[in-house]
Amino acid sequence: MEPIFSMTTLQRNPNKVKEAARGSVVRITEQGTGAYVFCSEDAFEQRIAREREDAAYEARLLDAVGRGIADIEAGRYVTSVDEAFGRANEMRPRLA
Repeated sequence: MEPIFSMTTLQRNPNKVKEAARGSVVRITEQGTGAYVFCSEDAFEQRIAREREDAAYEARLLDAVGRGIADIEAGRYVTSVDEAFGRANEMRPRLA
């Protein structure tokens, strides 16, 4: 969970908020409602990098699921381990 500080804490004890912001995004509230986010440049860059990795993973996952659905619709699937090994043995000479 990201640290949450009030605007008053930011004004009265900025070092406490800055220390928390060195490692992660800090949320600043104003009158009890979320108003701002605050973080160090390093924390910001780490967050951006993590979001990029997550987006790339999601894209690869969606692609794999799409290919799997297309294979099922085209009848390219097996229903037993023996059938899977048989199919692999058929493909081996072509792919070697």
